[in-house]
Amino acid sequence: MSKFDLVIRGGTVFDGSGGEPFAADVGVNGSIIAAVGQDLDGKEVIDAKGCIVTPGFVDPHTHYDGQITWENRLSPSSDHGVTTVVMGNCAVGFAPCRKEDRQIMIEVMSGVEDIPEVVITDGVPWKWETFPEYLDFLEKRESDIDFATLVPHGAVRVYAMGKRGADRELPFIDDLREMTRLVREGVEAGALGVSSSRTMAHRDNKGRLAPVETSGDAELLALARGVKEGGGSCFELVADFNDVELGGLSEFEIIRKVAEVSDCPVNFTLVQGPHMPDGWRVILTETEKARKEGLELFGNVSPRGVGMCFGLNLSFIPFSFCDAYREIANLPLEEKVARMRDPEVRKAILSAKMEDANHTMVWLAGMFDKMVPMDDSFTYEPTPEQTVEGRAKAQGRDPREVAYDLLLEEDGNRILYLPVTNYVDGTLDVAREMIDSDATVISLGDGGAHYGLICDASYTTFTLTHWGRDRKEGRFPLNRLINELTRRPALAVGLTDRGLIKPGMKADLNVIDFDNLTLHNPVVRNDLPHGGRRMVQKVDGYVATMVSGQVTYRNGEPTGALPGRLVRGGSAKQSKAA
Repeated sequence: MSKFDLVIRGGTVFDGSGGEPFAADVGVNGSIIAAVGQDLDGKEVIDAKGCIVTPGFVDPHTHYDGQITWENRLSPSSDHGVTTVVMGNCAVGFAPCRKEDRQIMIEVMSGVEDIPEVVITDGVPWKWETFPEYLDFLEKRESDIDFATLVPHGAVRVYAMGKRGADRELPFIDDLREMTRLVREGVEAGALGVSSSRTMAHRDNKGRLAPVETSGDAELLALARGVKEGGGSCFELVADFNDVELGGLSEFEIIRKVAEVSDCPVNFTLVQGPHMPDGWRVILTETEKARKEGLELFGNVSPRGVGMCFGLNLSFIPFSFCDAYREIANLPLEEKVARMRDPEVRKAILSAKMEDANHTMVWLAGMFDKMVPMDDSFTYEPTPEQTVEGRAKAQGRDPREVAYDLLLEEDGNRILYLPVTNYVDGTLDVAREMIDSDATVISLGDGGAHYGLICDASYTTFTLTHWGRDRKEGRFPLNRLINELTRRPALAVGLTDRGLIKPGMKADLNVIDFDNLTLHNPVVRNDLPHGGRRMVQKVDGYVATMVSGQVTYRNGEPTGALPGRLVRGGSAKQSKAA
């Protein structure tokens, strides 16, 4: 028997199907899995003894639209076993876009996804106007992982309507027809589908609602028709579902209609949060019912709280919204820390009233009952006693004072983590209930965005360690979790060639030292264009990660191999296969 190009030998295979694990070697030829069996021989061998072998993870919800244009590593996702990402979510992106509208797209992306405007201005090369031209540019990009994209509703609306679209005016019939055409054009060129959004939280960097947030049902259905006509494989949507707590289902009903018109899977964000403390269960039940009726709906859920990170070297701290802090907010970290240690500055900040046009952020910044320091004892499922408020009660102090002192630890590098969603009464039981439904997909990594506020791209590692190994009660079988991170999300976005360890499938693979898999706390790096900052989160335990048969990471370090490419879907994929 001839040797395979590469063999992963002696590991326990979790093939992504959800079936029971088994001992086997995995043989790879070129970019394809060629064999799964015993005693395979390879020109190159990776020793997987004592390790688990899994398909590469698929993250359906990222925002690497900009990052892929200026760098070749889609970190932090690629640090955590992810081998395919879908970007262009939440209706934001950079194509289609006329030259005169670029500033609108920059301001929207900057505000909605917390990417500094100067990073986008310096980093994005703007060598396109239409969506097909954007894909042609991406076709030439090399990366450590594969990337696919959605057509963003916001860009489509502004391209079709100009300033009227940016100002959220109602579309005319001709505007809707043009939106359908633009989506069809993008999908035919290779986008997987389209993304939209209807949430009051999405605003540009000047605090204005993003262009699509008040769009009507007719507009969403126009997008759905474009996906259908272009042969697309998914539709992504973010909605507030504000009517659910009052007994309404109008937002969910439009999701059903979109699924019917687009004739493809619809992925929507499902979270438990202050705006929907109990209504998420109603949505989950309705989704399960719709799936039994034949509609492919997937609630995209986070396996932990969608977490905001506050720090002196990040976008916000709990005291960002008072004049006393604003006066020193832009100082270098060392100088800022020194000023904050001054008793007079401390008194001024702690006694100030927090005020800002962004009332939501002011409110969140005061949630000390959930906020917890990311120190050596940090856990994503903290007990109430570990929170800032819990510590303050134990010390007989004001939570604001405790938070202030914690921020100054580690020379001002301490981060306070706030699990905004899914964390109730000191547990993640809500997240567990969501994961346990066959109507959901684990997702919401948000890699490539929220560089100074959210670091959730490590959710894949967290899913394995917390829900598969470390939690005292309520763990899931590991074979199920790996299915939730591989084959299931791949199918939810129409990618049928990956997510399984099976001959003929794409050779995207992980070799993981599961017993020693360790997630470290985030740290800040200033390595974006124009010296922009971002959080990165390292991990131990990934022995090797492979994309298209090439080893891209060994023991957590990049090998320099860049086999990742644009994944085209829709008509473009079909014509290429023919």
